[in-house]
This record gives sequence, C-alpha cells and structure tokens, in this order.
Amino acid sequence: MSFGKGCHLHLIDGSAFIFRAYHALPQLTRRSDGLPVGAVAGFANMILRYIEDAKGADAPTHAAVIFDHSAKTFRNEIFPAYKANRPELPEDLRPQFPLTREATRAFNLASIEMANFEADDIIATLARQAREAGGRCTIISSDKDLMQLVGGGVEMLDAMKGQRIGPDEVVEKFGVGPERVVDVQALAGDAVDNIPGAPGIGIKTAALLINEYGDLETLLARADEISQPKRRAALLDNAEQIRMSMRLVTLDAHTPLDFSLESLEVREPDPQVLLGFLAQMEFANLARRIADKFGVAPPPAPAPAASGSGDAEPVGAPAAKAAAFDHAAYTCIRDAETLAGFIAAAHARGWVAVDTETTSLDEMQAELVGVSLCTEPGQAGYMPLGHKLGGGDLFGARSLAPGQLPLDEALAMLKPLLEDESVLKIGQNMKYDWKIFARHGIRVAPFDDTMLMSYAMQAGLNTHGMDALSAKYLHHTPIPIKGLLGGGKAAITFDLVPIDEAVKYAAEDADVTLRLWQLFKPQLHRAQVTSVYETLERPLVPVLAEMEMAGVRVDAATLMRMSNVFAQRMAGLEAEIHGLAGQPFNVGSPKQLGEILFDKLGLAGGEKGKTGAYATGADVLEDLAAEGSELAARVLDWRQLSKLKSTYTDALQGHVNPETGRVHTSYSIAGANTGRLASTDPNLQNIPVRSDEGRRIREAFVAGPGMRLVSLDYSQIELRILAHVADIPALKEAFRQGHDIHAMTASEMFNVPMAEMTPEVRRRAKAINFGVIYGISGYGLARNLRIPRAEAQGFIDRYFERFPGIRQYMDDTVAFARANGYVQTMFGRKIHTPEINSKGPTAGFAKRAAINAPIQGAAADIIRRAMIRMPAAIAGLPATMLLQVHDELIFEVEQSAVQKLIARARTVMAGAAEPVVKLSVPLVVDAGTGASWAEAH
Repeated sequence: MSFGKGCHLHLIDGSAFIFRAYHALPQLTRRSDGLPVGAVAGFANMILRYIEDAKGADAPTHAAVIFDHSAKTFRNEIFPAYKANRPELPEDLRPQFPLTREATRAFNLASIEMANFEADDIIATLARQAREAGGRCTIISSDKDLMQLVGGGVEMLDAMKGQRIGPDEVVEKFGVGPERVVDVQALAGDAVDNIPGAPGIGIKTAALLINEYGDLETLLARADEISQPKRRAALLDNAEQIRMSMRLVTLDAHTPLDFSLESLEVREPDPQVLLGFLAQMEFANLARRIADKFGVAPPPAPAPAASGSGDAEPVGAPAAKAAAFDHAAYTCIRDAETLAGFIAAAHARGWVAVDTETTSLDEMQAELVGVSLCTEPGQAGYMPLGHKLGGGDLFGARSLAPGQLPLDEALAMLKPLLEDESVLKIGQNMKYDWKIFARHGIRVAPFDDTMLMSYAMQAGLNTHGMDALSAKYLHHTPIPIKGLLGGGKAAITFDLVPIDEAVKYAAEDADVTLRLWQLFKPQLHRAQVTSVYETLERPLVPVLAEMEMAGVRVDAATLMRMSNVFAQRMAGLEAEIHGLAGQPFNVGSPKQLGEILFDKLGLAGGEKGKTGAYATGADVLEDLAAEGSELAARVLDWRQLSKLKSTYTDALQGHVNPETGRVHTSYSIAGANTGRLASTDPNLQNIPVRSDEGRRIREAFVAGPGMRLVSLDYSQIELRILAHVADIPALKEAFRQGHDIHAMTASEMFNVPMAEMTPEVRRRAKAINFGVIYGISGYGLARNLRIPRAEAQGFIDRYFERFPGIRQYMDDTVAFARANGYVQTMFGRKIHTPEINSKGPTAGFAKRAAINAPIQGAAADIIRRAMIRMPAAIAGLPATMLLQVHDELIFEVEQSAVQKLIARARTVMAGAAEPVVKLSVPLVVDAGTGASWAEAH
C-alpha cells in the first residue's frame, strides 16, 4: 500500500514506553533463569493496549516503534558534554532493551533504530515524509522535545493519559507555537540533556523574549536593546553557546533512512510467533490474553531453566503429575468417620499434607474455617469447620452452614495426629498453619515445609509461593483465591465461600503441597543443602512463631503524643518553607515543589521526567541542600517527619492487637536471597535509628509491669566475617585486641596516628569499611561522603592497596560464582547468581551481589543459629524472645533475671558459629537494658 492522502502513520516512542514500563511497577518479575523481564512485560502490555485502543477513525494504516540506538550521536560531536550528566541505566534494565525490540517484532510492528541518530530524529524525518506525502502522523509520546514537530497534519498523543497534543497544547507548554519551540529551548537549555542555553533564562522568560523579538537570531542581533541588565548580559555573553544549544535541540528531519513509508504498513501479528515469544519470556497471563484474542490454544509452559549449580533444580515428571490433577478425587470431610479414615491413612503412610483455611492473613486474629488433608497425590479431603450461611440476623450475625463437624470435636481428633512424632506433617509456609493450630492448643511436630525446601535449593532463582512452584514444577495452575473471594469492597472472607467450592480449592492446595514435597525431598541431598534446610530453615519456624505470638508491647499513648508533636513540627516547618519560597504551596506535592525550586527560585539541577514535572526525590534535595538551599533542607526534614508520622506513630497504633494489647509482626523466612529475615505487618526492622526523631519511635516499645527489655546486638558482625573469610591480618588483630576498627582503618589508609584521629577521618573510614562489603562504587561513596567522585574512588583504591586480601577474596568469590552459578556461606547456604555471566551493567550488579552474599548470608546464618538455640538456653527464666532486627535480638524479662538472661543469651550468640565454623575473630555481643527499646538499645 503506497503512502499518501488518507493514510495515517503512528510513530511510537519506544524509549518512553520502556522507561514507563520499568518505573510503573516494582521490578520483581524474573524469568526462571533469573533474567529480569519486568520492563519487557510492561512494554508488551503497553503495546497490546495500544493495538487494542488504535481503532476507528484514528486507526493507523502504517506504524513503527522507534528506539534510540546508543547514547552517542552526532550531537556529541557538536557538544561532547551532551547528556553527560544523565544517570547510568539501572543495571536490571539494560539487558531488557534488546528484548523490547524482540517484543516489537513479535507483535509484527516495525522496530527502527539508527546509529549516530536519536529516535527523535527518525521520528522527525518520518513525520516530515508523511506530511509531504499528504498523510497524517500521530506521534505516541509526551516528550517535549518532539513538540517542535506538531502541526500540518502531525499531532502527538500521550497514550498514558489519553491526551492529544496539538498546537494549542504546545503553546500552553512553551508559551510559543511549535515553529518557535526550538528557539525557546535553545534559550532555556535543558538540565536533563545538559544543554547549556542562556544562564538564568527559563522557559517563561525565553517565551517572552521570542514573542517580543520574533525568533532567536533577531533576539541575539538586538540583544543590546534589552533593558534588563542580567538578561542582556546572558544573551550577549553567551550568544555562541545559545546558537550551539539551538543546533542541539533542533531535530534532524532529514535523517538518511534505508526504508520507505510503504514498508511500515500495519500487519496483524502472527499468533504463533507472538505466543512463542511470550512463552520464551514466561508471560503466562499475557499469553492467555493473546490466545483468547486470536482464538488459539496458549502454548504449553516451558520446561524450567537449568540453574547455574546444575544440581539444585528439582526433577521429576511434571507433565505426568499435571495430567494427574485431571483425575484428582477430593472429598468433603463432614463426619467423624470420614475424618478417622484420613487419620488412619496418615498413620499408615507416615505422612500427611496439611493446610488451613481462615478468615484473615493475620494469624493472631484469623478464625479457623477448615482443614485440608492429603496422604496420596490426587486423594485429598477438606473438612469445613466454620463456614457460614450468607444471610444474617438483625444484628448481622450469621449462623453456621449445616453439614460440618463441631470445631472442638474435629480438633480433638486431629490433635493426636498433628502432635504424633511418628507422622510427618507437610505444609507450604508452615509457620502460618503452626500458629493457627497453636492458638487452638495444638503444637504441630514434626513437619516439613515445601516453601523452605524450595528456598534452600533455589534462593536467587525464583519465588517460593505455592502457585508459582506448582506452575513451574507441576505445570499446574491452582484455582485462584480471588475467584472465590472477589476483590475490592465486595470481597468476602473464606467462611462465606460455599462449601462445595471451598472443597475444590482447599483440597487442591494440600494435594499440590504433597506433590511438591515428593519432588523436593529427594533433591535436598542432591543439591547439598540438607543441612541448611534441617538446621537453619525448618527449626526456625516454631521459634519465629512463638516470637510473633508473644508480640511486643506498644504504648499507644506515647505514639499519639509523638504524632501530635510531629504534626506540630511539620506545621512549623511548612510555615518556614513557605517563607523561604515566598508563597504558600503544598509541600507534599513534588510537582509544586519542583516549580518553586527550579522555576521560581531558579536553582540549578532541575530535571524533568516524561510527565513534565521536575524530579524532587531525596537525592535531588540532598544535592541542593549540600549546595546551600535552606528550602531543600527544610523539605527533607518535613518529609522525614511525615514518613515517621504516617508509617510509624500513626500506623503502629492500628497494628495493636485489641486482645493482647501488643504488636505482632510477621517474619518472612524466605524473603531475602541471603537468608536475612524480613519483617512485615508492621515492618519493625526499618524503624530509623540515624535521626533523633527516628530513635524516639523506639521509646513507644515498652516492657510490661515488672519487666525490662533487653537488647543483645552483634558488634560489626559483617566486618568480622569479612576479616575471617578474606584472612586480613590487620583487621583480625584489631578485632582480637578490641580496637576501634574504623579508627584503625583510617590510620592504615590515611597514615594518621590513632592518637590524632579526628571524627571526620574516622567517619570516612567507616563509610569505606561498610561500603566495601556492599561493593560500593566511587560514585556511591562520593554521594555518601559528599566529596568529588575522583576523591572517593581514590579512597577505595587505597583501601584495596592497604588490604589486598579483600580484593583477592572478591576475585575468588566472583570466579566461583561464574563457574558454579551460586555462592555459598560458611554454613553451606547457596545463593544463586543467575546473571553473573551476563554482559553489561547487569553483570556489575550481579558481581557485587555475589561478593556481598556470603558475608551477609553468613551473618544471617549465625543469628539464625543463635535464635534456634535460644529457647533451650533461656528455659526456666521468666524471659521471652520478642524481636529480631538483623543483628539484634530483643527480649522481655523480669527485672530480677536481667543479668542471667544477658549472660545466657550472650554465650549463645557469641558461640553461634560453632561447631560448624571456628571463626578467627571473636563475635562480640553488646547488651543493654531498659524500660523501653530506646533505653535498652
């Protein structure tokens, strides 16, 4: 089809789609081989949405997606510093760029890029050609740089907002029509692209000048007529710089293209090609949508990708197991006789998969609704115990549905089985079910946990939820819970699900769990993680469950007072900020703040995103504050108080359990790849400790009457582990002698005698000590210390010169990871590194993660070993372990037993590595006690 009158060309700004997809959602999606694909998934969904929306009169006859080929273009020859201050691409985004091109071609759309030219130049050229051929052109983008092309049959469309951009919208944005946009941009410059422009002249002033003088050259020729001295000087002194800026912002509408408009004719996607790409990316949901759209069968799920270790991937016959689900026989256990049959089968087999259904994810308030049991694949039963009828009485109370065993009778029959040492109980995320049963007087033992088995074998390769494991290893998608409960305000709790529907869902969960266990159990030994699972993962379940059930006492009145104080201080800061700004505005609005900082006050460093709003993140404000902006510094103070108030002093009050008067956090054992625990609902591990206000939050965590809180905290445990594994004599000796490790490092690095050490020099050494563990870059250290990057890199280089063993450890660790696909802690924990052999910045991220993982993982393993031993060690004392915050344990103990607890707990923690590992440095444990956590810390 030739391109001419009546034709409509759509040009999609591919880079805008990619970055929008990347930043729109947390980047958690990875393929089974570990490759990050979250941005690719978002990009593919955006392309599909575009195709579905591009209908009717505005449907394109021709279309293409235009990408940037590389960072360097002809503009860098004009001005080498062009775009020089743009941050590097996120390391998990770079490998996804070529995949977005593949996605474009899979949708049968033209994918276009050219060396030495930006995507905008290609778009400008194609838009010109379409206009000259008598056709229309719609540019799918909100990029302000493309607004110079609008008019004469060319318009823009912000696909995210559904907003069309024509000449009127351009005038609203720039104060001039499209034909004068480049004049304004040349004057105003662009901090994002590092285009200098005229110092001190912003968009509004530039538009005013261009409207008065007609165009840029006329303005420059008559600049000496301008009455305002600063404007006149800016134009006269920087005329050539402004002209250069004009060349930089003007798009090249005559880019040499090696294809014609006719080649961009719209074509329907080939379903098989598209589905093949989606299967390769493992985008099952999107593949189902596409298959439904084209009326074809979705592709089968791909076989799990091999792991780097070569031995950790569970094997079996997933296809056969998946087929078996079609013949599953699920029973509704409505009477004691049927339940007795399942119990007898469990005793005969020696194992039973167990799962509970409840009314809430909060185990401390959830009501038990039913229990599922499974002793053979495909043969499971669900016992309803608390299902209710839909209607209620005058007071809203609902009666129990008929045909259910009484709760007390059912639990009395289950208790001997669940506590029988000769029958193994199998669960998925067993900590949840353990707590539910514990609240009914049943202590489940012994047990296996398929989630923790997966975690022990596959940390770093995939998530460990049941649905994901079932899809990956059994090739079976379980019934989704949302289909039963619904969503939003209309969502119901499980006790209102009809029993017949509940049986299919709940029994299937137990069935899936048993099949996963049969697959995983033999693999633990083959993956050489049996010891990790049996000594670090599984024994932690009851320990954490008891801690979570104990909870920590929180003084709501203290929180309320803090909230009021924070609110008053925020109001005072707002008044101060408004005074500095010269006008009132919404301090919590990034858009309004950016306009104040960069438009009204004219501060340097303003960068606008695709939305047109200035970036005002913490990093931007910290840079401005460092350069002397009082307003930025006060906004940072206001934001910190706002977060403390909303996240802690306000939110924690809502987390106090009405029955216990305590806050019951939940710990995720399989949350972090390195073995560190994660705290949620609420997160008590992220309470700030660097500011006075943050530390004050801990004042609200208090001991009960006659009790004290005790904190025991490992001192610099990760540095001690580094000294041990990297075998650094100077560090090891300093730890053995009890020296100030940061002062010692400063003395070694900067040749400063210990007696002459200043706090500033020690602070720098401390930043380097901890930074090296996390693979900090010169840029990162420069930001932390607010010093030039070259100086920061010099510090890091000198550090490695002084402690060469650390560099050797890093090199050896990376080499091991590249050869094996994982790294390992001293205790055998495997942390997989699937991207370690990739190229580009992703490899740099993977390299730093591989270096840090054995150290952070070993620290996590040590405190896990201490926690697992602690209940026996403090047995008989009037004490309870309440919290774990990375390297710290918090206890509540009667005042008379404080010193006994400290002595016993410190002994356990100091010797936690033994007998598996004999550390060459001592583990020092600091202790404190007080009426509150703040006082004890």
